[in-house]
Amino acid sequence: MKKKIALWAALTAVALLVTGCASEGPAAAPAPRTPAAGEATSSAGDPAGDSAGDSAGDSVGDKAPGAAAPAAYRKWGLKPFAPPPAPPATKPVVRRPGGPVPVISDIPTTEKIVFITIDDGAEKDPEFVTMMKDLKVPVTMFLTDAAIRADYAYFAPLVAQGHGLANHTLTHPNLRTLSREAQRREICGQQTKLTQRYGTAPRLFRPPYGNWNEDTRAAAGTCGVDAIVLWRESMQIKNMQYQRGDRKLRPGDIILAHFRGPSELKGRTMTEMTTTMLRRIQEQGFTVARLEDYV
Repeated sequence: MKKKIALWAALTAVALLVTGCASEGPAAAPAPRTPAAGEATSSAGDPAGDSAGDSAGDSVGDKAPGAAAPAAYRKWGLKPFAPPPAPPATKPVVRRPGGPVPVISDIPTTEKIVFITIDDGAEKDPEFVTMMKDLKVPVTMFLTDAAIRADYAYFAPLVAQGHGLANHTLTHPNLRTLSREAQRREICGQQTKLTQRYGTAPRLFRPPYGNWNEDTRAAAGTCGVDAIVLWRESMQIKNMQYQRGDRKLRPGDIILAHFRGPSELKGRTMTEMTTTMLRRIQEQGFTVARLEDYV
């Protein structure tokens, strides 16, 4: 009888390995990160009441996503990313007290890291939330109220996973066509809405279309913004669009993507576009770091 049980156990183990059902063990929980001086944090927990995607126990807005298991990358047809370096002890981009809001397109660094930013919020693909939970690749979401107001709850799990929450105005106007006060209403109004909805105040702002002027800078400064964030590359349907002629990523580049679906991606999904973007980053030997750790 004992021999039969041993034989059954051995055959079961082989079957699990062949089908890929064997557990690789849980990913290690990320170490807590002490917020930098002046950095906004939240004690509100899960303000939207939706804790889906928060299985790692990340606090809203104050912790980067942890490391993903190799099986998670295989699920999405990707190879594992190298872990990013430890964040710098001193952030390389800082708004000086009383000084103007910095305007950045990249981060000063020699590390082979890039930063992913995703704009607007019109597409709300549930599979993208699952993908981000699985891969734990950090992104920063620059959200526009007009695009997200139909479903604020969609973004709560992404915030809870530790992804950055940032400001992209209330209605997505060309700010250069507005007065300073009108710009202030667009920026400060969205600061208030995002803080109320997700329990954490955004520190970063991106002007729609990348259009800004000194009135934008002054208005943003009155709304608690620490930096205006532009970009060096933008992800299109299958390839990146580069600002530089050599068409290569460089250390510290900020990459722009959008919450887009099949109607804007010629039938491709948000997750397919994201997979392609991550492959393009890997092909050039880069890994992804959390923007908020550097600004």
